[in-house]
Amino acid sequence: MASAATTPPKGGAKAPATLLIVGDSLSAEYGLARGTGWVALLQKRLASRPGTTVVNASISGDTTSGGAARLPALLKAHHPTHVIIELGGNDALRGLPMKATKETLDGMVRSAQATGAKVVLVGMMMPPNFGRRYAEEFAAIFPAVAAARGAAVVPFFLKGVADRPDARDWFQPDGIHPQAKAHPVMLDNVWPVLEPLL
Repeated sequence: MASAATTPPKGGAKAPATLLIVGDSLSAEYGLARGTGWVALLQKRLASRPGTTVVNASISGDTTSGGAARLPALLKAHHPTHVIIELGGNDALRGLPMKATKETLDGMVRSAQATGAKVVLVGMMMPPNFGRRYAEEFAAIFPAVAAARGAAVVPFFLKGVADRPDARDWFQPDGIHPQAKAHPVMLDNVWPVLEPLL
């Protein structure tokens, strides 16, 4: 007789999931009231799924190299079924080599997949003042890594926020970090990619 731990969920119920989010300030609620960021909203959306846990390991200012350095311990500690990687924006803002960013993201995806986790890579784009060629090359990193590793990808995390005619009104005074009203839109960019994997 199968034990409770090995009995498949009945009636199409979803198996328990642990989602690990490794991101930067966009996922760490920088400048926002606690509970208003997209990760907290995701947790509320998943509240109806028994046994689902969301671990937000995001740190404001983090780069891909910082995330890569933290990832092994996070994987070991939380044994996630899903890993959402939201990093790369700070690499670009600091002028770090795009090749290094791409290779580091690729390594993070491989490390997470090696544990059996499903990976969602969250894509980012740079403002026009970075130059068209740079912006296009940077944006291409995320779908390229996802395609190479069979990971899921969110094309542009800030779609519907940064590309609005009134975009300035959706950001905090620094012009970099979205206001709380933008975070439901950000979650809605992630959700259609994430939900089929749950």
